[in-house]
Amino acid sequence: MANLGMDKLASDYLLSNEEAADVALEYGVVPIIPEDKGPELHPRAVPEDMSVHPQRPPVVTIMGHVDHGKTTLLDTLRSSSITASEAGGITQHIGAFSVAMKDGQHITFLDTPGHAAFSAMRARGANATDIVVLVVAADDGVMPQTKEAIQHALDADVPIIVAINKCDKPGVDPSLIKEELLQYGVQTEDMGGDIQAVEISALKGDGVEELAENIVTLSEVLDLRAEVDIPVHATVIESQVEKGRGGVASVLVKRGTLKVGDIIVAGATWCKVRGMSDDRGRAVESAGPATAVKVMGWKDIPQAGDMALQAASEAQAKEVVGNRAEKRKNKARLASLEAMNEKRREVHVREDGERAGEKAYQTAVWEYHNGLRTTYPEKPARPTGESGSGVAEKSAAKGEDEIPVVPIVIKGDVSGTVEAVSAALKKLPSKKIRVSVLSVGVGPVSESDVAMAGSGEQGVVVAFNVKADKKTQSAAKRAGVQIMTFRIIYKLLEEVEQLMLARLPPLLVEEVLGEAVVQEVFEITLKGNKTTNVAGSRVVSGAVARARKARVLRDGKELFMGDISSLKNVKNDIAEATKGQECGISFASFEGLRAGDVVQSVGLREVPQKLE
Repeated sequence: MANLGMDKLASDYLLSNEEAADVALEYGVVPIIPEDKGPELHPRAVPEDMSVHPQRPPVVTIMGHVDHGKTTLLDTLRSSSITASEAGGITQHIGAFSVAMKDGQHITFLDTPGHAAFSAMRARGANATDIVVLVVAADDGVMPQTKEAIQHALDADVPIIVAINKCDKPGVDPSLIKEELLQYGVQTEDMGGDIQAVEISALKGDGVEELAENIVTLSEVLDLRAEVDIPVHATVIESQVEKGRGGVASVLVKRGTLKVGDIIVAGATWCKVRGMSDDRGRAVESAGPATAVKVMGWKDIPQAGDMALQAASEAQAKEVVGNRAEKRKNKARLASLEAMNEKRREVHVREDGERAGEKAYQTAVWEYHNGLRTTYPEKPARPTGESGSGVAEKSAAKGEDEIPVVPIVIKGDVSGTVEAVSAALKKLPSKKIRVSVLSVGVGPVSESDVAMAGSGEQGVVVAFNVKADKKTQSAAKRAGVQIMTFRIIYKLLEEVEQLMLARLPPLLVEEVLGEAVVQEVFEITLKGNKTTNVAGSRVVSGAVARARKARVLRDGKELFMGDISSLKNVKNDIAEATKGQECGISFASFEGLRAGDVVQSVGLREVPQKLE
């Protein structure tokens, strides 16, 4: 089947539908392939001439490193107090806000987290935006998340405005920031480029009005327009479960107008809009392009980043969601089939290698017996016990099983946060111990979450910005499940790392606790006319203890390592000889002592392991 591009087939290879169809056609048989299309929703094609459609507000994403002042900037723009409600002053999930300017125009802002764990969320923010405001602290410069934010903006081909924050601090030089940005492809106007840079103090409000004016000016140049009378096309910004409301999701409308009563499909779920509210919690009946609203009425929680499209009816929405679920199952089956084929392929490669080695060995033996070679060939090494591939697979599986696992159930306030926490935990070092995420979900910790965590040995529930009620806490205590609650992402990662370390047994490190130098060796007669050598020694450091292992060194080389059979001072048995004390040392299984030998008293010290 090499002519069909299937040159790695074997008798136990499983064919996909497409491969089976190719084989059938090769033999002149017309295959019947089940259709995999099914009902689906797609956004309308963007018309070439947008000038006939009304202008819309720009969608601006605030990006930058943690603690560089992004949320404080939004705080100043909105004349509100967002930062005070954030845990540790760090934004934990994407927020969308509409800001009214003095001339009546509006700007929709997306505030993205700066912490490294939320890279995927920042990437989605960049792809849903028209303009990126890159906040860089004048006293800190370009940091890791600043670089990531720049890359997301460049990948999304989105124009950038640089906001150099904290310019009110004494001794800062904004020009140095502009020079540093050149290394990452951001060339400001002062440096001969076309990217605007505004020097601001988000805390004091200096330069913020100029920044807003630059955003409006750039949006006018971009001539942002959108259709208002077509089926809705939106993006899910975040989703969560709210008490008394059920599943809710913040969506950013991109095209069309979303109204109460509309039916929208996002990912694996759908929603008949029961109600909507804006960023200040006020109820709204409709939301046009570039407007962010919180939508109620979801059957299940959509995922942050899902495309939300309007359906004509509930029946169509259910069909589309059902079709998507079936496609996911088929995709999972195909992935499983490919993994199985790959594993079988590896087994065949190993077996072929073993057969080739055995054949070469038999040939070499024949050559030896017929005088064609002078040395008898070395038999090729084979895995101990049984034939090669099976043992190799078993030993590999055994090695995998020997790595301790920390089973974790993740619960959070919004889906984007849960996703980011899960991804961050999976990236923790895993050579010695690894995290196994059993399940993720949005909403308070429930008894079913505790049961899920309890299904694994020493399971843990990680709760981010959510709590467990007393009944759930009691269930966790009975099941021996630890519930760890957090509000700040880096605290979560630090605590989970400490938990992983606590479950690793300490390393036993050999430690020399005392040394004695042999002065003279005496031969002592024991009962039954038996003799033994006793090393008359002086302890030169630490203490030599009878209960500890001892090492004998001569000229720096180890001669013996074992137990001390006798330790005496004069004629008295002692448990320990300390520095400056003379003693007689003898070993049950070593007699070759000489004057000048060094006897080391060796102990074991427990050292905590480190993650790798």
